[in-house]
This record gives sequence, C-alpha cells and structure tokens, in this order.
Amino acid sequence: MSGGAGWLVTLIGAILAVAVLRDVFHTLWRPTGRGEASRWVTAGLWRLARRIDVGGRVVSVTGPLALAMVAALWTMTMILGWALIYWPHLPGGFSYSSDLNPAQRTGFLDALYLSAVTVATLGFGDIVPADGWLRIAAPLEALIGFALLTAVVSWISQVYPAVTRRRTLALRLAILRRAGHPADRFGPTMTASLLTSLAADVTQVRVDLNQHAEAYYFHDAEDDTSLAAMAGYAADLAVQGQMSASVEVRTGAALLGRALEDFTRVLNREFLRLDTDDAMTILHAYATDRRRRLA
Repeated sequence: MSGGAGWLVTLIGAILAVAVLRDVFHTLWRPTGRGEASRWVTAGLWRLARRIDVGGRVVSVTGPLALAMVAALWTMTMILGWALIYWPHLPGGFSYSSDLNPAQRTGFLDALYLSAVTVATLGFGDIVPADGWLRIAAPLEALIGFALLTAVVSWISQVYPAVTRRRTLALRLAILRRAGHPADRFGPTMTASLLTSLAADVTQVRVDLNQHAEAYYFHDAEDDTSLAAMAGYAADLAVQGQMSASVEVRTGAALLGRALEDFTRVLNREFLRLDTDDAMTILHAYATDRRRRLA
C-alpha cells in the first residue's frame, strides 16, 4: 500500500477508534447523554421485537440482548479501527517470530488478528511492533481494551439497579392498591409521608431514565412489577390526595403529581415522542408501548 493511501487508512482507523471512545463516554459518563450506538441499537431492537414477537419471549430478553449487542459493537469497531491503523504498516513496521514469513503476513486478516490479540491483552508475541510510534500505539490499544472491558462491566452494573428500582416502585404501588386507599387506613401524617416517599421514588426512576435510558427496554414479566401498569394508580393517589382536607396530605399529593409530570416529560422526550404534554395521555402511551393496561 502506497505511503499516502496507507496513512489515509490509518487515519480512518484512528477515527473509528475515537468514535467508539466518544460513544462509550456519552453512554457511561455523561449524566444526561446517550451514546448513538446504545440509542439506535436498543430502540431499534425494541421496535423490532414488538413487531415480530407474539408470545412475548423476544421482548422479555430485549434489554439484556441490547446491552450485549452494544458491547459487541463497541468491541468489534475498536478492533476494526486498530486493524486499519496497523494494516498499512505490515510487514515493515513489525517484527515476526521465526516460524512466520513476513512476506506472507501483509493482509488485512493479519492486521485484524494483531488488533484482536492486542485489544484482548493476550500478547502472544508472534507479531510485535518494531517502529517507534507503533511500539507506543500497541500498548495504548491494550490499555483501551482493558478500559473498554471495565466500562462494559460498569455499564451493566449501573443499568440493572435502575431496573430494580423501577420494579420495586411498581410493586410498592401494586401492594398499596390491594391494601386500599391510604387515606382510608392511615392518618393524615402517615398518608402525607407515604405520598412524599412515592414522589421521591418516582423522581429516582426519572433520574434513572435520564442517566440509564437502556433500562427502559427491560421487560417486566408481571403487571405488579411493571411501572407502566401501576403508574395510573400513582396518578390517582395524587389526584385524590389533593382533595384532602389535610394540608399535609395535599402537599404530599402535589409533590407526587409534580414528580409524575416530570417523569412523563422524560418519557415523552426520550422514548414516546408524542405531540402532547398531557401526563395521562403519555402514561397510557407508556403502558401501550410496554404492552400493559394502565391501572
């Protein structure tokens, strides 16, 4: 490969590697951001699953499958990028073990092999960089590969607690609904405290959707653990609480109502994209998207 064309290929590879790092940064470490890979893969897989799935089996694994696909996409793109960086400089920029013929190790597959071995930090040693800048680039790729693995593990460990918090809130609402309206069973102080606590939980789920949008695509097996099904009851609590004679209860209900409004605003902006600001309309659309009936 000629010098100019070779460096152009190297530049394209570097751009791919930087694009992966940028996407990882926006997905994991930017509080209100979403990486393009995670956005398109998770949303696309969810829409596809809802179209082709009849028994609900595909939808039930959409969330974990989407995480695996995004992680695989990051890894494969990183390997491809570094392979393009190495390819134009084979074989002259590298040293080979005695049982390898350098003249036969100039193809893209050899560059791909070298990149995969390096990003996985295996270090077989049969092909090692010889040129000065390549001796810096190869360890850098190994460091990035280790960081990428750590980032994926960190990402997964952040998404699952967000899913758990959402399901816990839904189950709490389901239990409350079965127990009867709190105003009929508790005094004003306990009812106000309960409504305020629910508002805090809804706010936490709203923050989770902002920071870990992938959690939206995790299917809930039962209505009792589905916030899409139970959110309507939370809205009823807020409406009924605002008609209470107790100032404490009205204040708690107002907090819950405002938390639900903020929650539906995030739902609509990030996932549903309806041409409305009405909270109940958005909650009904949320339940429909999750194949649930609003409580």
